[in-house]
Amino acid sequence: MSYITAIGTANPIHRFSQATIADFMQRTMTLHNGDVRKLKTVFKASGIQYRHSVLEDYGKTEDFTFYSKAENFEPVPTTEKRINVFRANAVSLSKSAVEDLISKYKQVNVQDVTHLIVVCCTGMYAPGLDIDLVKQLGLKSTVQRTAINFMGCYAAFNALKIADAFCKTDPAAKVLIVCTELCSIHFQREGSDDNILANALFGDGSAALLIESQSNSELKLEIENFHSDLSNGGEDFMAWTVGDLGFEMKLSAYVPDVIQGGIRNLTNSLLQKISKRLEDIKHFAIHPGGRKILQVIESELGIDREKNSAAYKVLEQYGNMSSPTVLFVLKEVIKSLASANRGERILSFAFGPGLTLESMVLNIESA
Repeated sequence: MSYITAIGTANPIHRFSQATIADFMQRTMTLHNGDVRKLKTVFKASGIQYRHSVLEDYGKTEDFTFYSKAENFEPVPTTEKRINVFRANAVSLSKSAVEDLISKYKQVNVQDVTHLIVVCCTGMYAPGLDIDLVKQLGLKSTVQRTAINFMGCYAAFNALKIADAFCKTDPAAKVLIVCTELCSIHFQREGSDDNILANALFGDGSAALLIESQSNSELKLEIENFHSDLSNGGEDFMAWTVGDLGFEMKLSAYVPDVIQGGIRNLTNSLLQKISKRLEDIKHFAIHPGGRKILQVIESELGIDREKNSAAYKVLEQYGNMSSPTVLFVLKEVIKSLASANRGERILSFAFGPGLTLESMVLNIESA
């Protein structure tokens, strides 16, 4: 068996209201007739109140420190410049998430960590974030390292699958997962529908999990099973590629429709593996890729919005942070648990390029 026994999160110090970011985008994006109204509508309908960034520029009207100070906002930062910002900030943010985990779960000793899994799709370099974290956290040099890159919002599930496998083959395994994304460094100026939507949703954050095969932790969520699927025809609706001026996202407004078409089968297939029905599930940790995604899932599965409140809270306070987001939601769910919830299940979903649908069920042993 394998268990989630500790969780921590962190965000950059710069926190902006959605209205402030919208003003920045309106001033700096290349918008044509009707685009300003479209931008305002998308931002207002997002369900997001605040987002975090490692960049201070989103709250400024002049004297930018990362973007050009020129009136025409040129030149646009190159991919190299953006990756340099990633290297300068990702390690400290990741370390803060792990420190948050340690501060809340006193039994955690980083010297006991046997495996480190680092997840990221917004920056890459080598020697990479994994090695920098080994040094910054004081992990043993012999820790086994795995990097999961460029898988997007569902990547935390792949990290959990790998951690689950490590724990099932090694009773002494203690696996530290760190998901860190600096989405805001990849702002794109072109006023396409994809860019307007992406610029309205994404923020920066990091989440850390400890997975163990045996533990006496006050938190003990058994990883019971997983199920994943690819939606036919969904590959054209979400993509993430490297361009000359940053990483570029293709994000169609049809993504919620694709998810709606596949979510019921995904859920049924997962629950069949553990001989449960949807009526048996008491808690939900759903990746808030956007407000409409949450709404179509609720409608398709008959989930009450109150049961999905953790996802709305994370979306409202942080936006979509890609891979760590679903772990922020799980942390919110954990806050609401008590001893009376022992034996209940948490059903979790995340989605990403492909279009990939991921699901997981956790059994609450203690919280």
